Amino acid sequence: MIVRFDSSETGEVLMFAETAKDLLRIVGKESTARGVFTPPEMLPALAKLQAAVAEARRQAAPEVDDEEEEKNKPPVVGLAQRAWPLIDMLERTAKAGADAHIMWEAREDF
Repeated sequence: MIVRFDSSETGEVLMFAETAKDLLRIVGKESTARGVFTPPEMLPALAKLQAAVAEARRQAAPEVDDEEEEKNKPPVVGLAQRAWPLIDMLERTAKAGADAHIMWEAREDF
């Protein structure tokens, strides 16, 4: 299932429900079929996502300093890459002021 995030200030972002659910859980939102980030919620949500990304990067840091081994590993799409569109949307929309909002919509609760 696809979840569509739509901002009053940016374009829309489409995301798989599994990813959207993870990101909404991080910021303390329910994964309902429809929801909204109001202006007072945006900066705290942004901070929570950024902290989660920093923690994920810290945990994913290679323990071995073997460059050859790192080169042979397939690229991993982690939380940082998955969260970036919503982080960017929150940053840009939060700057817009009191009338800005972000809404999401899906076919059903996810």
